[in-house]
Amino acid sequence: MATKAPYTDLSIREQPDGRREVFDPTRRRWVALTPEEGVRQHTILMLHRHYGYPLELMQVEGAITVNGMTRRCDIVVHSADGRPRMIVECKRPDVPLTQKVCDQACRYNTVLQVPLLLLTNGNQQVVLEVDFAANALRQLPSIPIFLKKVKV
Repeated sequence: MATKAPYTDLSIREQPDGRREVFDPTRRRWVALTPEEGVRQHTILMLHRHYGYPLELMQVEGAITVNGMTRRCDIVVHSADGRPRMIVECKRPDVPLTQKVCDQACRYNTVLQVPLLLLTNGNQQVVLEVDFAANALRQLPSIPIFLKKVKV
């Protein structure tokens, strides 16, 4: 069951030609404001402001190779020791969070091997914990708060 994503304000500007841009604090630059980019930027700020994830530990559109093809993860959140911890798959607000969306994040996870997956369309979010031993996913009620200390 998907939960409602918290709202976060974005820094938006309009170019003289009418194009709208949003400031990406992780890449430290303005990018075109598409529906999916709006969801991505809301998610970055939500993770940072509501759950304590440092901006410097988030990678946006990081390239990975899946089955010999280059793919880009919307957001990869790293732990304090630099290891990938969460894959975030962002969709436009009108795209439902289906099994297909989950499968996409799981394909990316065959490479990154992270313990958490977050699927969001800006209206809803699904948080999944990966159980590698059982080859299973378990839905969590919310996004875990960022822990600064690395578990040993």
